[in-house]
Amino acid sequence: MTTTRTFDDLVAEAASAPVDGWDFSWLDGRATEQRPSWGYARLAAGRMAHATAALDIETGGGEVLAGLPALAPLTVATEAWPPNVAHATAMLRPRGVAVVDTGGEPRLPFGDAAFDLVISRHPVATWWQEIARVLQPGGTYLSQQVGPRSVAGLGELFTGPWPPGADRTPERAREAAEAAGLEVLDLRTESLRTTFDDIGAVVYYLRKIVWLVPGFTVTRHRPQLEALHARIQAEGPFVTHATRYLIEARKPTGITE
Repeated sequence: MTTTRTFDDLVAEAASAPVDGWDFSWLDGRATEQRPSWGYARLAAGRMAHATAALDIETGGGEVLAGLPALAPLTVATEAWPPNVAHATAMLRPRGVAVVDTGGEPRLPFGDAAFDLVISRHPVATWWQEIARVLQPGGTYLSQQVGPRSVAGLGELFTGPWPPGADRTPERAREAAEAAGLEVLDLRTESLRTTFDDIGAVVYYLRKIVWLVPGFTVTRHRPQLEALHARIQAEGPFVTHATRYLIEARKPTGITE
């Protein structure tokens, strides 16, 4: 949509909106992101229905896990960002799920072979050796991850050109999983159309996705925001593309950590 609201009004509204948790409903009607065809929540629900002990790594605000129709008899979640820890605890406690604050440490605070299912949606980092350690033989890891150059069209407006190459590629994920002793069962990637209808949506998004433009503030990046606002006003919604990949890996039977 083309808005007649002023730049300052849109920015002020977005700058004051709460960004705790992992709920993006504030962007309804203002931004859209195409969803991957595989349906992560549906896949996670199917795996969860057959699990006896499950771990959700970097659960965010707990929204995805809380939305699954059934959970394993023992289900635990981890999260490292303090606002999300509190949000996820409140959301998941009614489902009988304990949320463990990992503080970003690469060691998962669980014993060896503790889970037959580990899931993770959009982890900041994937601790493959730890995942392999806590999985039972025959257990699986299912994850939807942010791919290379995701929303680069937006990020580069604020940071300048991103360097070539990226660590977050499906190929590197496969290599790391196999190096940890896991067998990759499924690996696929998609490019997803993403649109921002007004500059307020951009400000909210950058406040929430803090790694896209490190150190983002309205004051520091006002010139870029004003230029993008003018562009949206003249041309319509700003369009870029997110990348996502799905990876599922299994710990072979007969292997222990």
